[in-house]
Amino acid sequence: MKTFLELVQNRQSDRAFLDTPVEKEKIERILEAARLAPSACNSQPWKFVVVTNPEKRISVADATASKVLSMNHFTKQAPVQLVLIEEDSNFTSRVGGMLTNKHYPHIDLGIAASHISLAATDEGLGSCIVGWCNEKKVRKALEIPRNKRVLLVIFLGYSNQPLRAKNRKTIEEIVSWEKY
Repeated sequence: MKTFLELVQNRQSDRAFLDTPVEKEKIERILEAARLAPSACNSQPWKFVVVTNPEKRISVADATASKVLSMNHFTKQAPVQLVLIEEDSNFTSRVGGMLTNKHYPHIDLGIAASHISLAATDEGLGSCIVGWCNEKKVRKALEIPRNKRVLLVIFLGYSNQPLRAKNRKTIEEIVSWEKY
């Protein structure tokens, strides 16, 4: 059994996937990890749409790719897409957000996305979190109401990429003790 640190070390943004379906049980365990993610005031301001239908996957993938910026062209390969949608937060979270000038649902969905990507790694899957998308196209493809925000799309599948070394700042560059 891997330690949590080993799991974090093995998680990476995969941009090439095998043409192999993902077992429904694995997807359900990943969604359970997302469901259990913490949120401000237990607001749980999220909805997760699972996309496995090939035609819908192409529509969502097209909405996350950009020819002009030459980005996200790998997205059609992923056999599973998890679309993270911002739902209304509860009263306490909204009031707290106003008082602190923070929009907690965005933070909460980021935490849920992290749970999803780590759970995917634990299941032997690769993942890539994508924030770039044409929301209007995604909403249309998945019949998402106009008043809902599509914040992220996470692409899942069996990775076709080797584990890469992480290029991160040193601990001394990002951590200080007792003062800035």
